[in-house]
Amino acid sequence: MSQDATYILRLQAGDLDALGALYDRYRLAVYRTALAITRDPDAAEDILQEVFLRLHTYATSVKPDLPLAPWLYRATINLSYSWFSKHRWLAPLDEVIERLIGPARQRPEPAAEQRAGREQVQRAIDALPFNQRVVIILHYLNDLSLQEIAEILDCPLGTVKSRLHYARESLRRQLEANGQSLELLYEFS
Repeated sequence: MSQDATYILRLQAGDLDALGALYDRYRLAVYRTALAITRDPDAAEDILQEVFLRLHTYATSVKPDLPLAPWLYRATINLSYSWFSKHRWLAPLDEVIERLIGPARQRPEPAAEQRAGREQVQRAIDALPFNQRVVIILHYLNDLSLQEIAEILDCPLGTVKSRLHYARESLRRQLEANGQSLELLYEFS
């Protein structure tokens, strides 16, 4: 039995320490995903709290024999989508990337070039439809496989592949129009 399964069973029995252990284990992944989608640290923090509140509330419906991460990602994406639908203004992706990878420790010239590249990637990702943006974030930021993304989004693998393909094509066209390549996306993942 996995450690997550043990924690889920304990949580189902009312042990809040198990919820704390799961929170400690998954909080960074949930927060990063929410932050990448919403681009708002306060919203990401709220979503993080709401995900674990839902885990506590619906603990009896969580199957201990299945991995917990897909359940958490699905809840994060659903809550992020709800937030995103209500808020059309977005924090710049540059702020998100800075929080994720920290300040550049290089000379000012490469840092300025990196910043310009990030801004171009930000604009290109901002222009993607929500469902394509989520696939890009899960694949590049969270390093999830296409199969894992399909399970999280509860859709066929072919749909995930299609969304990723169209997202990459859109990003490629937008970045090439600005004299950049799709390799910029890989630098930030």
